[in-house]
Amino acid sequence: MDILTRGLVLGGRVRVFACDTTELINVAQKKHGLWPVASAALGRTMSVGCMMGSMLKTEKEKLTIQINGGGPMGTVMVDAYANGSVRGFVADPEVHYTYNDTGKLAVGVAVGNQGYLKVIKDMGMKQPWTGQVELQTGEIGEDFAYYFTVSEQTPSAVSVGVLVDPDNHVIASGGLIIQMLPDATEDDIVYVEKKLKDFPPVSSLIEAGKTPKDMIEMIFDDYEELEVRELHFECNCSHERCVGVLHTIQLEELKAMIEEDHGCDMYCEFCSSNYHFTEQELQAIYDERTNHGETIE
Repeated sequence: MDILTRGLVLGGRVRVFACDTTELINVAQKKHGLWPVASAALGRTMSVGCMMGSMLKTEKEKLTIQINGGGPMGTVMVDAYANGSVRGFVADPEVHYTYNDTGKLAVGVAVGNQGYLKVIKDMGMKQPWTGQVELQTGEIGEDFAYYFTVSEQTPSAVSVGVLVDPDNHVIASGGLIIQMLPDATEDDIVYVEKKLKDFPPVSSLIEAGKTPKDMIEMIFDDYEELEVRELHFECNCSHERCVGVLHTIQLEELKAMIEEDHGCDMYCEFCSSNYHFTEQELQAIYDERTNHGETIE
């Protein structure tokens, strides 16, 4: 079971989040046919998404992460919700690069670093809040640390990792975020920097059986746990939602689907689900719309 824990340390002056996302990344890997470096890129981003999702105030809020560094993988996109659900995809799941000197997955090469990291928060207002920064490395963790510091004015340390077998199975995945609150001191910053200097990779700790709480307590001895939540890959697409989309497209386009294509297929990039509509189903939607007074312009 994937879980996230969040709480306070250093007398409440610093907040911390940690998560194990191994199972949900394996779900994503199977749905999208991700190659190892794609699993690593999406897994790192989804781990941050889960932790940022726990920062949302209400169940109705959601956030979207978009990363595009101009690399061969293309866009990485993740939606995260306050209830612990997350979904995501990469534009090209079949890319694979490793660093020659270490043999480690070259996420930065696949993602690229000539682009942006964007976070869109839909908080139920008329307009969503958007924050965007230039990518620094494309390795994801460093880029989010830069995002938090620059866009949200919250100095943060971000560690994310994904360990993948050559057969594409995800062995371990997770993340850690440490954020300075407004009353954090210089001593707090120095303490965190010193502790993280030789801190093991998150993925290796999870592979060794460490829980998110264990990882935090390896760094801090005064962890005050505020919440534990389950995490899961979940997509809210459905046949009914697709019907809703078909009610919004231009009537002329809908008519062409009926008369020329004799049906249509709608594909969800987030979960690779496909929804087929027959000619008869499309005709029923067309009739319903015209009966309510819509006309082709």
